[in-house]
Amino acid sequence: MNGSLLRDRAGEQRVTNIELFFDLVYVFAVTQLSHHLLEHPTVEGALQTALLLAIVWLPWAYTTWVTNWFDPERIPIRSLLVVLMLASLVMSAGLPEAFDARGLMVAAALVAIQVGRTVFVVLAIPGDPLQRNFERILVWLLISGALYLAGAYAHGHAREVLWLLGVAVDLGSAAVGFFVPGLGRSHTDEWTIEGGHFAERCQLFVIIALGESIVVTGQALSNQHPIQGHDVAAFVTALAGSVALWWVYFDRSASEGARMIADSDDPGRLGRNAYHLIHPIMIAGIIVAAAADERVFEHPSVHAETATAWMVLGSPALFLAGHAAFKAIVWRVVPWTRLAAVAVLALLAIAVPHVSALTLAVLATLVVIAVAVTDRLLPHASTLSQAVRSESSTSAAEGGPFDAAI
Repeated sequence: MNGSLLRDRAGEQRVTNIELFFDLVYVFAVTQLSHHLLEHPTVEGALQTALLLAIVWLPWAYTTWVTNWFDPERIPIRSLLVVLMLASLVMSAGLPEAFDARGLMVAAALVAIQVGRTVFVVLAIPGDPLQRNFERILVWLLISGALYLAGAYAHGHAREVLWLLGVAVDLGSAAVGFFVPGLGRSHTDEWTIEGGHFAERCQLFVIIALGESIVVTGQALSNQHPIQGHDVAAFVTALAGSVALWWVYFDRSASEGARMIADSDDPGRLGRNAYHLIHPIMIAGIIVAAAADERVFEHPSVHAETATAWMVLGSPALFLAGHAAFKAIVWRVVPWTRLAAVAVLALLAIAVPHVSALTLAVLATLVVIAVAVTDRLLPHASTLSQAVRSESSTSAAEGGPFDAAI
């Protein structure tokens, strides 16, 4: 059975139509998250939205690992994805009231996705080396699942704490190789993923999040009657911000990052660290940006409220911080342009009481554009990292001081 379900590793693996179809559910999920933030523009609301993003991201990411190994064009795998779509849609529908009346709806759907998919995989590949890895994963998912379900029956902050523990178990288990007494642990070099496919899947989720920003921008302009000058300015600024975020991620780092993981001797490590763990930070920044755009449209000409200001400045800062971590992991260089941009965005907080919400949005967008322009003027991180590796190899061959650091 396993021979008929696993992907043929000969040649490049591309994202299939059923995987793209599966992603449509998560378009709805991202929309639900941005609306949740808009309806709860407080510190607690932001933390809740971050927790819900993790709950949305984890089943999508785990499924991406599975479809990297298994052929989605096979009827059993295609059927599995359709069932997961149904459960994901139920989970997404419950997100707005996840901390109220629909906690069990969200938790039960999440556990059904995570545990059900993993049980399927364990049964589908008897005797395959991957089976033991998924057996370990199943144990950890049962532990996190118990926490999610317990949280669904809890109330107040107890639910948040239990769900946070569940997320910590899901994230931490990969860091320890899904160690289970009697079953051992996994090593990333055993996770023989097709790196290019995995990178492309994560890139598509970034597109999903950016699509939400575009929809919010268009809808906001459509709702203005009549359309005035500041509405047009807010529209152009919001669109420019989305384009700038796209440019920073996709102009060079997306394709070159995909090549790095595809050519890596340990693609599982890069898949876990640079994509599975880091990409949600960038996606969070895009979701906050969508909420910020809508709030700027509401009152573009007045001083930004505290919630609007932290959304406007925090969204690009979050995205750039995540992208800085991504570049640092993949190319092992310090992305100083992104760190400097985050510092500038923090300094712009000084201007909040003195400028309108629209002006603040323009300034934040100019910071991101400056990063994109700088990327074009400076050597890319891949060039710098090659120079570092070359220097390291030379130093090691000569027995220099760098050899000890290695």
